[in-house]
Amino acid sequence: MIDITLQNFEAELVEASLQQPVLLDIWAPWCGPCKALGPTLEKLETAYGGRFLLAKLNSDEQPEIAGQLSQAFGVRSIPFCVLFNQGQPVDGFVGALPESEIRQFLDKHVPSEDALESDADVAEAEALLADGGDIDAALAKLQEAVAIDPANDAARIDYLKLLLTEAAFDPARTAQARAAFEPVASKTLQDARYAAIEHWLKACESAPRARPMAELDAAIATNRRDFEARFERAQTFFAQGQYTQAMDELLEILMRDKAWNQELARKTYVAILELMTRPAAKGDAGAGAAKGTLELTGKAAAAPAADPVLDQYRRKLSMALF
Repeated sequence: MIDITLQNFEAELVEASLQQPVLLDIWAPWCGPCKALGPTLEKLETAYGGRFLLAKLNSDEQPEIAGQLSQAFGVRSIPFCVLFNQGQPVDGFVGALPESEIRQFLDKHVPSEDALESDADVAEAEALLADGGDIDAALAKLQEAVAIDPANDAARIDYLKLLLTEAAFDPARTAQARAAFEPVASKTLQDARYAAIEHWLKACESAPRARPMAELDAAIATNRRDFEARFERAQTFFAQGQYTQAMDELLEILMRDKAWNQELARKTYVAILELMTRPAAKGDAGAGAAKGTLELTGKAAAAPAADPVLDQYRRKLSMALF
């Protein structure tokens, strides 16, 4: 538990919440219900075993922070608790609630024990890859992470990406990827990451059946509009991780027929762009803010550094479509 001030607000509350949820208890020494609530919150912080951090703010000593939070949530009384997650205040409650109701509140936002264990396996997999590329051990850790918490999309996507990367060297990995993908296949309509994985998986499944490159080259030389041959080439490059070569072939189709095969060329191209886009690193939000600056809404995750190749192929797609 830590006391929040204007000086440590950014580091101990906003930035700390990027790593795990932080529950801020706004109280005052003269407030009877505040004194009743405090021990319950401290008990729950221990009971939840580090799944959230408890912070306290004396509203008499820190009126600026208390006032802005109260105004943001439309609250005029204390005790008032605000939950911060990923650098932002996301929810709160007022009054000395019973322990059971506080648990219900926390369980909406705090990761489960399975989720924490799953995340730990993902971190171990990342360390294994960084330390020397122990692929089999990393895959085992990611598979375990998915088994522990099937709802952990980040773990499943990392697992699928590593499997499909290795499929270029071991075709058996493709079948493993298909088995891991099937339980979340319905998410492709809502999640661009899974949609991209699906296109990559299909490329890996079709590449072994593709005609030899020399035969495809000959077919294209004979007929520049042989889009089936061009798409086979693109799928082969895609499966091998040669993204720019795959997109070059897809562009040749798009420049001649944007709607070919129910826009399959465009959809595949967009999938490759998605796979090439590096996600913002966790912890970037709020980076660079001056200490002591009050930022109640936190900050959006910083955009990844520009990738000139990615930007170039985005422009090419825009030119081909418009």
